[in-house]
Amino acid sequence: MRKEDCFYLGKIVSKYSYKGEVLAKLDTDEPELYENMESVFIAMKGGTLVPFFIDRCRLHKSNLLRIDFEEVKDEAAADRILRHELYLPLSFLPKLEGDKFYFHEIIGFTVQDAEHGNVGIVTGVNDTTSQAILEVEKDEKQLLIPITDEILGKVDRETKTVHVNTPDGLIELYFG
Repeated sequence: MRKEDCFYLGKIVSKYSYKGEVLAKLDTDEPELYENMESVFIAMKGGTLVPFFIDRCRLHKSNLLRIDFEEVKDEAAADRILRHELYLPLSFLPKLEGDKFYFHEIIGFTVQDAEHGNVGIVTGVNDTTSQAILEVEKDEKQLLIPITDEILGKVDRETKTVHVNTPDGLIELYFG
């Protein structure tokens, strides 16, 4: 399985028991969706995704998942996967309706501004900052558009278009 075909689920943050159980911090608003998984991919050294099968997993406090892997039955084995990232295939993501979307699914979509028309193609989404930002490219120039309820309009999956209403001056800042 390639990382491009998967989504980041979370990270193993600590050991839970001497029997190899671990706690994973999930990057999701709905951790309960992942309580009964049968397997998960763990990114090992070099970024290789390795499947690990699960004997049992359950929620532990808010967004921590307590996982008992088939292959991890002692502290030494748990140490080997500590601080590693967890991934699942994109097909495991629940389908979103309307204007809700996953960042990966709008890459390649055209961005249509209410005032300026076509302002480019989505090349990525930067969500490492406090405010997620659309990375849009046109004529070898990059435009950054904050993803807010006020700016983001409609997401049209059929025409592969993201409709935005950018604040005055934002487009001119990039394309003068």
